[in-house]
Parts: sequence; C-alpha cells; structure tokens
Amino acid sequence: MTVLSHPSIRDGWFREISSQWPGQAMSLKVRKILHVEKSLYQDVLVFESETYGNILVLDGVIQCTERDEFSYQEMIAHLPLASHPNPKKVLVIGGGDGGVVREVLKHDTVEQVVLCDIDEAVVRVSKQFLPHMSSLLNDPRVTVFIGDGFKFLADNTSTYDVIITDSSDPVGPAESLFQKPYFDLLNGASHSWWTHLNSSRVFVVAPAPHQRTEEDYEGHLPCRRIRLHHYSHLPEWTNWFRRLLQGGW
Repeated sequence: MTVLSHPSIRDGWFREISSQWPGQAMSLKVRKILHVEKSLYQDVLVFESETYGNILVLDGVIQCTERDEFSYQEMIAHLPLASHPNPKKVLVIGGGDGGVVREVLKHDTVEQVVLCDIDEAVVRVSKQFLPHMSSLLNDPRVTVFIGDGFKFLADNTSTYDVIITDSSDPVGPAESLFQKPYFDLLNGASHSWWTHLNSSRVFVVAPAPHQRTEEDYEGHLPCRRIRLHHYSHLPEWTNWFRRLLQGGW
C-alpha cells in the first residue's frame, strides 16, 4: 500500500503559508492523508485532521473543513436567496464541493440549480471524501457542468434569479472571477436579482482578495451596496459571522 505524502505536510502537521496572508500561517495536525493529485488546474489534497475532520486543500490553501464548513456555506447561500422574493433558478460558479448547492436546495422555491466548476477533480474527490457536502449534487434539480465559469457565462443564453460565486483565491484558475469583465457577465445573466426590501440587487463576493476594496466593484454591477470580507483561513469564519450578526461588518 502506497504511503501518501505532500510538501505542505511535515512532521504530521499541515502548514498553510501564503504571501496573501503576510505575517501569519495556519497549521493543523494531520491524522491521515486521504488523497493527493495534480489535476489539470491545481494541486489537490484531502487529509483527515485531528480536530477539523476531513479537509480539502487546493494549491496549498484550505478550502473547507468538515467541522465548520456549514458557517461558510450557509451565509454565502442564504443571504442572497433570502434577499430575493422568489428564487427559482440559481447558478453557482465554483463550489465543486457541493456545500453551497446543499444550502441552496433548502429553499422550497428553488426549482433548478446549475453548478459550474472548472475542475472535475474537486467534484470527484468531494463526492468521495466530503459526502455530507456533496450529497445533493446528484439531486434531479441539479445540473453539474465542468468548465470555466467565465466562459460559461460568456456563452450563456439563460438568465438566473440568483448567481453565487464560490471561488478559490484570486490566483490561478479563479483569477478571472475577480475582474470587471466577469462582473459584466454576471449582470447580463441575472434578470431579476432584486431584494424585496429595498429594490437593490444582491452581490456577494467571497473570498474578498486583500488587494481589493469595495470601491473596486462599484459601477461594475447595479448594486446599491457591496460588502467585502477579508479572511485568512476558514477555521476563523465563526468569529466573523458573530461580528456580522452583531452588525459589525
């Protein structure tokens, strides 16, 4: 039996060190390495941790953990859907782990969900190692499309009530999802992306790159207000949501 290894794991500890988070790092104790591969687009690692369950890592950056993934998935999905009076058709760009789709389908009005992820490896390993997140990708209301989200929108002839971009960090395959041409495509593909409270469209960006500000997005989409949140690693999402609910964002 082949013993798996990965350069991010040394002496039984996974280390996330990135220039995007200067002066800090994230480290988790590893119980077992479950999967390692180089997909067509990125380095894919899944390991079982001592304290956060199974963890998906792309290009050395934590994407989700079994212990606290719900906090990310719930907020990125339920905030925009709750802001729409009757969301029936939802597009998810990225999110190949299936967590956002799972939360979207908790809304009874939703009739169709299209998931577009560029990397089939993310969908495949999530079905194997993150079943609680990916289980509804086989739901008859869900269509999974493997391909570039930017190209999908450019070729798109449909419109959606809500569009959620659940991408990785703004480098590599996800870089184009943080630029003005992508926002223009989002605008063209959303026909009734309105809230029932103040008639302003809903636009959620997560993660928000450190080098971007809210002003960078103004004017690219017809939104009244845009909010960005900068985070360093997922296991601290709970603290951010507590501040959000207290009105601190």
